[in-house]
Parts: sequence; structure tokens; C-alpha cells
Amino acid sequence: MSNEPARRGLLVILSSPSGAGKSTLARRLVAADPEIGFSVSVTTRPPRPGEVDGRDYHFRSRAEFEAMIAAGKLLEWAEVFGNLYGTPRAPVEAALAAGRDVLFDVDWQGGQQLRNSPLREAVVSIFLLPPSIAALEERLRRRAQDPEEVIARRMARARDEISHWAEYDYVLVNRDLDLCEAQLRAILTAERLRRDRQPGLVAQVQRLNREFEEARR
Repeated sequence: MSNEPARRGLLVILSSPSGAGKSTLARRLVAADPEIGFSVSVTTRPPRPGEVDGRDYHFRSRAEFEAMIAAGKLLEWAEVFGNLYGTPRAPVEAALAAGRDVLFDVDWQGGQQLRNSPLREAVVSIFLLPPSIAALEERLRRRAQDPEEVIARRMARARDEISHWAEYDYVLVNRDLDLCEAQLRAILTAERLRRDRQPGLVAQVQRLNREFEEARR
């Protein structure tokens, strides 16, 4: 019996301007679907209240982060607002090989690097748009985690981030969290059922053909 998984794992990229809901939707998706897990990023920024090292991020010094870049241990990395963020390569490759999906909550720069990485055949990319700029700013303020100057920088950056929407496979407008979550799950279901992601289909068709031949004898 083959040890090959029933399907090939997906590398799911979820991007949006800050405040458009990608982190909330990513957590909902992972909580509801046992076949997908987070890629835990490495970052040089300090932990926010309630964040745990190894669960939310791997918190590292800039020197440690730069050593990982030099050793080729990151699939992608970027500098955002003076902090470095990146994706460890080894755990992602292991998950995909086992037929599990990995979810990436990254910006457009990280998404671009992942689409150009050696794992690009596994990529499914999704971009979230806010319903309006006013709604985007309201969500940022509602989080109450960032000072005014950080909110202003995030709003200034949002236009540039939104300009990359057409680089993605799917684009959703996050008007309602429940609806957007349902749409994300529908995308995952469809992508998992693609013919080229199911290596066992060839053997299944061969078995059916053998049954045809045996029935004719």
C-alpha cells in the first residue's frame, strides 16, 4: 500500500491591508478546519499583550533573523514598519508532503515571494478588500492596540497594499465576517478537489478499468 497522501497539501496565502480582517478570518478558518494549520512566522517585533512565543510568532532578535536568511531557512521575508517578518521553510515543506494545508497571514510582499518560491505549485492566494476606507480605519481604531502614529502609517500603506489585489487568485470583499468565512471555506474545498491535487486518482481510474475488463470476460 502506498504511503502517498490522498491529496497534495495547499499553501494558502491570505493577504489584506491591516484592519481588513485577515487575522480574524484566518483564526476562524483554522479553528473550524482540522486539515489546515497556521504557518507561524518569525518576527523581530516585540510581543503584543497576550501573544505567546511559538504560538502567535517566533520572536527573535534582528541578528537571529538575519542568520536565518543567510542560512536559507526562510521561504519569504520582508521588513514592515521597521520590523522583520518571515516564514520558516522546514515545517511548511513537511506539512505539504504529508497532505496538510498551511495558511499564511502575510502582506503582498510575502505573498509575492511565496508565489515565486520552489513551493509555488501548491499556492492558492486570496486577497481581502475592506468594504470602504472608513470601515478600514474604524477597525484599526477598534483594535486599540496601536498608537495614533502607527494607525496613520497603516492607513497610508493601505492604498499601496490594495493596489496588488490583481496578483491574487481570489479576491473577497469582507463586508460580513460570517459570509467571508463561508467563501474562504468554499475556495478551499474547490482547490482541494482539483484533479492535479489528488495523486490517487490515477490508481482509482486504473482500478475501474480493470473492473471493466474483468466484467467483459
